[in-house]
Amino acid sequence: MKYRNLGNTGLKVSEIGLGGEWLERHNAEEVKAVMDTAEECGINVFDCWMSEPEVRTKIGDAISGKRDRWIMQGHIGSTWQNGQYVKTRDLAVAVPAFEDLLRRMHTDYVDLGMIHYVDSEKEFDELMNSPYIEYVRRLKRDGVIRHVGLSSHNPFVAQKAVLSGEIEMLLFSINPAFDMHPGTEVLDDLVGQYDESWNGIAPERAALYQLCYERGIGITVMKGYAGGRLFNPSASPFGIALTPVQCLHYCLTRPAVSSVLVGYDTPEHVREAVAYETASDAEKDYASVLASAPKHAFSTGQCTYCGHCQPCPVGIDIAMSNKLYDLAAMQPEVPASLKAHYLELSPNAADCIACGGCESRCPFGVKVIEKMDAARELFGL
Repeated sequence: MKYRNLGNTGLKVSEIGLGGEWLERHNAEEVKAVMDTAEECGINVFDCWMSEPEVRTKIGDAISGKRDRWIMQGHIGSTWQNGQYVKTRDLAVAVPAFEDLLRRMHTDYVDLGMIHYVDSEKEFDELMNSPYIEYVRRLKRDGVIRHVGLSSHNPFVAQKAVLSGEIEMLLFSINPAFDMHPGTEVLDDLVGQYDESWNGIAPERAALYQLCYERGIGITVMKGYAGGRLFNPSASPFGIALTPVQCLHYCLTRPAVSSVLVGYDTPEHVREAVAYETASDAEKDYASVLASAPKHAFSTGQCTYCGHCQPCPVGIDIAMSNKLYDLAAMQPEVPASLKAHYLELSPNAADCIACGGCESRCPFGVKVIEKMDAARELFGL
């Protein structure tokens, strides 16, 4: 298992993580089997947004005595009322629900205290001027939450949260289908969602990833498989099926992404995801699949950082060079942090010998030699 820095939090998270939602439909023995398998495979980060008491108990019991081995995302404002989940900012309900989470997890802290599920800019503005945010801040001061996060499906809300300076990480929905889509809508059903006017990654989503990368805000990913819809050609907007490994590789090649939190029903599902760590480049290759799909909205000439261009005869990390160039080119001036990251690349774009081998392998027809020249000019080298 590989581990990545979660932005500037100081935490190192497994790049394959665990999202707890699917565990709601399983008994205690099955939940423990999934959690134990995840731990054995090196997974060290999980999310429990669910408010249903029994699933909290089952997860808590499964990690009892091993709390220090796990980095936990716990949500503030996810409550259980009259036998069903309710999102709320009402502290009369939210505080007991969060305390219940701690009790059922047999812990007195969560590593990542999540401002739960904000998809409206109006809602974000309201909660930022409410007793709710004061409670979150108090939990952070008291060490009950070690870092403040926020979960959202809306890139405009997420950008606003990052710019507020209040949060240290994001839980955000990412997959190749969602990334094409305008950011104001939450996609529950991908069938029929393809639009001929789409032209690659929606700019607001690219801007969010750039902002997070620049500011050291790590992203943990939800909905990386789109609920499994991307495995079904009739449900996928591309008209083809992707594999779990391809979906994971897409997410993990986005700027600022630290971990993909996958939902598991069985230990076998855990192993299918962790197989990413030993997968070949061909098995990870989502780009060729999307480029040849009956429907796709990834435009010719747009680098998706898939790494299909490798190997470079002089050893340039072409995908990373392109990523840093694209992030820097979105700014009026090159941020010092991006230039520093670029200078750490050795060799870098300045060492390109213009052999063209990378261009012949690129599924999306990226003019890599031109990108190397542009990077050399932009970074002043």
